[in-house]
Order: sequence, then structure tokens, then C-alpha cells
Amino acid sequence: MLAAVLLGFLFSLFLVFSGTYFRGKLAVLSSLIPLSLFVYFLSYLPEVSNGEVIYQSYEWIPSFGVNLSFTLDGLALLFALMITGVGSLVFLYTSAYLKDHKYLDRFYGYLSLFMAAMLGLVLSDNLMSMFIFWELTSISSFYLIGFNNDKADSRKSALVALGITGIGGLLLLGGAVLLGDVAGTYRISEMLSSREAIADSSSYLLILLLIFGAAFTKSAQFPFHFWLPGAMKAPTPVSTYLHSATMVKAGIYLLFRMTPVLNGGDIWHTILIIVGAVTMLYSAIHIIFRTDLKGILAYSTISALGILVFLIGIGTQAALVAAAVFIVVHALYKASLFLITGIIDHETGTRDITQLAGLRKVLMPVAIAGFIAALISGGVPPTLGFVGKDLIYEATLHYGGSAVLLTVLAILTKILLFYGGFLAGVKPFMGKLPEKYSKLHLPSPLMWVPPLLMTIAGIVFGIFPGLIETAIAKPIAMTQVIDYESFHLKLWHGFNTVLGLSAITITLGLVLYFALKPKHSLETAIAKLDVIAPKTLLLQLSTGFEKFSTLWTNFFQTGYLRHYLSTIVAFLIVLLGFLLFSDFSLNIDFNTLTELTIYELSILTMLLIGVLYTVFTKSRLAAVAALGVVGLSFSLLFLFYSAPDLAMTQFSVDTLTVILFVLVLYKLPKYLNLSDTKIRIKHGVLSISFGVLITLLILRVLGEPKNAEVSEYYAENAYKLAHGKNIVNVILVDFRGIDTMIEISVLIVAALGVFGLLKLRLKTRDKK
Repeated sequence: MLAAVLLGFLFSLFLVFSGTYFRGKLAVLSSLIPLSLFVYFLSYLPEVSNGEVIYQSYEWIPSFGVNLSFTLDGLALLFALMITGVGSLVFLYTSAYLKDHKYLDRFYGYLSLFMAAMLGLVLSDNLMSMFIFWELTSISSFYLIGFNNDKADSRKSALVALGITGIGGLLLLGGAVLLGDVAGTYRISEMLSSREAIADSSSYLLILLLIFGAAFTKSAQFPFHFWLPGAMKAPTPVSTYLHSATMVKAGIYLLFRMTPVLNGGDIWHTILIIVGAVTMLYSAIHIIFRTDLKGILAYSTISALGILVFLIGIGTQAALVAAAVFIVVHALYKASLFLITGIIDHETGTRDITQLAGLRKVLMPVAIAGFIAALISGGVPPTLGFVGKDLIYEATLHYGGSAVLLTVLAILTKILLFYGGFLAGVKPFMGKLPEKYSKLHLPSPLMWVPPLLMTIAGIVFGIFPGLIETAIAKPIAMTQVIDYESFHLKLWHGFNTVLGLSAITITLGLVLYFALKPKHSLETAIAKLDVIAPKTLLLQLSTGFEKFSTLWTNFFQTGYLRHYLSTIVAFLIVLLGFLLFSDFSLNIDFNTLTELTIYELSILTMLLIGVLYTVFTKSRLAAVAALGVVGLSFSLLFLFYSAPDLAMTQFSVDTLTVILFVLVLYKLPKYLNLSDTKIRIKHGVLSISFGVLITLLILRVLGEPKNAEVSEYYAENAYKLAHGKNIVNVILVDFRGIDTMIEISVLIVAALGVFGLLKLRLKTRDKK
């Protein structure tokens, strides 16, 4: 499985060097990559159908418990087949849709990168590796959404999508860390044995919220849904692949995968049912007010994702089976409708549903695909959509006291989705063909065959639902349901309540389709409510945060070094002061201290004079010279206390510092402007406070009992291990040689910076 994941990355890398060959007729060959992967995963179907779970693991960072562990069970196989199967058709479609595009190879590179990341995500059995692939899907989708980077709205949409899904990635990382800490492992398959410990953990609620946040942002749940309609600025293959079949279902996959691990209480069911119900109905209502084909499909996609979260929240075997089947249903009809929309836009130059009609006369195969896709979307027999719809109603009808409410919400949503599916798949092809479209011609078969194949698959699976049952539904139920019970999928269950609800849905959907015509006036009316829309509120929050950040930056980043130093020193005073005085005590035996000698008093006097002169002089060079006196005083103290090596080091460093100061200040004004008394007082208070604090800290250290273990070790081993008689030198060069090397590196970098400033010659416009 590792090779399957790496293949997409390698192909993307290959295109960097040989991409020019894939801009012309050879572009169609790129579809062989996902097709070969589809065949590879299809070969595992017999094993997985029999209930087997295939594990593969490769060491990566074993010390942290992070390995490339892969699992192939019913759920992973469903997503792997969907990623590679739909991917094959999208790659094929792209070769004609973006034919001769100058960046076609780049587009294929991004698409391959995304496919590989998505495969890694759904196959990962390790939460940490899943997080890495999760972030890779966000990054690659950013490039795909913003592919038309010469357009401002594409760039903005890409940034919004990256921002929202990026936050979700951070939440996933937090949830993974907490889960790994509680369960003692990052492997999802091993977490199953810790279900009770996780549910009883004090971190359980926080873990749930973090995982939910990651899933909701990725799968466009309310109120984070708005990034998905904006992402429709991307080319149609991107909308088809990412925003109907794969990436937006990553959050669904996460919830599905974590169901056996985290489904331990009412809070799991309650949050998912509420968020899913709000999302599916809210987005379905939005379909009524849209006139752009991609807009209609975007909101119907959000609604479908809400249905999936809703079903996972119900959590019964019937609900999870319904969710698994609906994932297939949605991928087949929504990917088809997106591809059909791309064909319409490609040929007519518009996606405005109010201007499109009669296209069946010039695009008959496309019309057939659109009509079948609409039937699948509306759940009309004998399509797989009918089976999926019945399974949804079956799941809601048997959910205790909330059955009626949940069923009503599901019916309302499905009616609106029926309406949206017929708008996108039927309306553009019905009616009289406008004169301006009479000369249209059927595009390359590479564009209309893929949607036709997917819609035909929707009919075949509907007539023979046993294929889905054996390959998808049962293997998923076996691994995701705790108390598994055998079941069978059928197209016809006889005359019962579910059939009646299905008939009501289809009838009311048809009534709505014929009664309600898309109008720009409706879109204008709903636009007035944008001021309270989640998108507006979150963007306002983002703008407010940006303004706060600007104020914060302008307050602290003044451009004055003295301001930065003051801030750092003030923070240290507060921090050290709190730590010191929270448990303050001085236990000093003054009898053990020696009396001050004339040498010490002389050096101290010279030191004080140097400090005072530095503070009060108005001459820059005099201040530098006075600082040199301060450094020289310390050198004399070291020399007085029999540390000639330290004295020499201090003398050398201080001399070099003075010389550098003189070089730097050479071209500055000779005198300082110290007219601002407030600044001088503030700096004086900070300096005295810091000095007092350091003095108290030193006295506190002197009062602590001495532990000579470290010094004795150095004294005993300096010559034995490092062959040096000067213990200080041995410590700096051998025992703490890496520290010394880093310090030297810092000094070199600083010296290079100073040298660069000295050599800087700004142009007149740069100075301004």
C-alpha cells in the first residue's frame, strides 16, 4: 500500500521534469496512474468482502510511536476505490477540458499530489501519519482551487479554503495528541481496546470537540460551509474530484473511522445529529435561491455532507449502512453533474440556469447522462439513489422518540435535493433551444463518456444492489458496528411506510421542480441576508483580528531597539519577581563573607563612575568609552580573584565591542538627544529594578546549600577525559563544546549583520 500512495507523489515529481510531454496528446496517458491504482485496490475486493482486514506497517519514527501504518478494510477500500475510480475519469476528462493549456502538466501534478495525499489519509492506521496526509490534502487543494491564479477571486477562494481547512488540521493534531496520550498508542486499530478508558477520560469531551472541529471544517459543515461555494472558482475537474467525491468527504471518513473508538455517549450522537441536520436543511434551502449551476451543485454537496454527518450521528447499523451507500450514490451523481456542468460551460460559455435550455438537441449524450444523474440524485427507481434514500428513511424511522422529527427533516432535505438535481441535470436540456446555441457541437468523447459511465453505474448498482452490499456495505458494517447483524440490500421491499415516504419525496420534488423556476430576483433577495451569514460574521472576525494584530504589532514593533529591550527587561522583571517573591527568603551568614579590600573598593568606585558617566553623558563616543571602563573594571575583578583567563576573555571581548560600537556610531550624530525626561525616567526605573532583582537573586543563590557534585566531576575528569588542566577551558571546549559552537555561530551571524549594515548603501527612493 505504501507503493500505491507513493505512486501519485512520484508521478507529480516526474511531471516537474517531463511535464511538457503531457500538455498535448499524451495528456490522456496520465489517467493510467489512477486507473492502475483502481485495479490494484479492486484486487483486494474478494478478501475484504469476506471480512478480512489487511494491515501493513513501516517504521518511520518509532521512538515517538509514529509509523506508516496502513489498514485496508471495507471503509478504506470504499474510499480508495472512489478516489482512484473517480480520479481516473477526472484525469481523462481533464485531458480534453484543459486541452493545450500551457499549465496542464502543472495541473496534473497538483491533482496527482492530491490523489496520493487522499489515499494516504484513508489508508492510515496511525493518527499522526493521517494528520500529515490531511494537511497535504489541504495544501494541494489550495493549489488546485487557486489554479487560475491570475484572477483575484480564485486566489481569495484558495486562501479562505486553506484557512478554514488549516484550522481543522490544527484541531486534528490536538485531538490526535490527546487520544494518543489517553490510549497509549496512535494506532486507530489498537485504540479499540481502550474504548472505555477513552470514554471515562477527563479529556473525552475535549477530544470530541477537537475531532468534530477537524471534520466539520474539512467537510463544510455549518457554520464553516461557506468555503465550499467559494471554491467553485476552481476549474470543473477540481470541483468534481475534490468537492464532490473526495476531499470534502475526508471529514466524513474521519467521523466514520472514529465511530467505534469515540462513540461512547449521548454527546457524540447529539452534536453530530444537530450539526448534520442544520447543515443539510440550511444548504438544501439555499439551492432554491441559486442560478449558477456550480452554486446549485455546491450547496447540494454541502447538504449531502450534512446528511452523512446526520447518519453517523444516529450511529445505528442501519444509519451507518445508509451512510456508506449514500457515499457511493453521491459520488456517482454529483461527480457526473459537475462534469456535465463543465461541458455546458465549456460549450456555451455560461452556467446561468436561466439562460440554458434545449441543449439535448446538440448535446444528446450529455443530456442522457444528466437525466440519469438527476434520477439518481432524486432517488427514483431503479437507481442506486432510490436504495440509498430508502435506507436513510429506514434509519430515521427507527431512532426512538425522535424518529418523526428526524424523518421529516430527512424528507424535506431530499425533496430539495431532488429539485437541485433536476435543475442541474434536466433543465438545461429541456425546452426550446436558443438560437445562439444552435451551432454548438458535441465535445470530445473524453468529456461526455466519464459522466455517462458513472450514471450507468448508478443504474446497474440500483438494479443489482447486492454488488454494493457484498463489496461495500457489509465489510463496512462488520468493522464499524459493535453489534453487527446480517442484512440484505434490495431494490424492492414491498409496499411499506418507507415506500410511501419515498413516493411523497419524488412527487413533491417534481411539483417543486415544475412550480418554482430559478430567478435572479430570488438570488438578489437572499443576498440581503448576507450581513448575518456565517461567512460574513467569520470574515468580520478575521478582519477584527487583523486590525488587532496591526495595533499589537505597531505598539511593540516601533523600530526602536531601546523599546524592544525595555519590553524584554520589563517582562523578565515581572516574571522573575513573581517567581522570586512567591517564596522569598534570605539566609545569608554574613560572618562567612570577607571584608572589602582597598582594591575592591577602588574597582567598585571606578565601576560606578563608568556607569553614571554612561547614563548622563550626551556624547555617543563618550558613552561608549565609559562602557569600556565598566568592562575593564570587571576584568580587574576577575584578575583580582585569580582568574586571569576570564579577565583576558572579558578584556578582549569588551575591547572588540567598543571598537564595533565606534564603527557603527561613526556616521551617527555625535550627541544624543535626551530631552524626553519621561523616557529617561522609565529606563532608569527599569534599570534599577532589574539590578535590585538580580542582586536579590544572587543573594538568594548564596544562601542556598552548595552542591559540589558537578564541580567535583569536572575537577576529577577534566584531565582524564579531555587531557586539559584548565577546567574552565575544558568545560567550554569539550564538555559543553556544542554550546560554545552555537555561541560562536551567533556571534558570527551578528558580526555579518553588522558588517552588512556598515556596507549598506540605500538608494534615494529606499531611504524615503
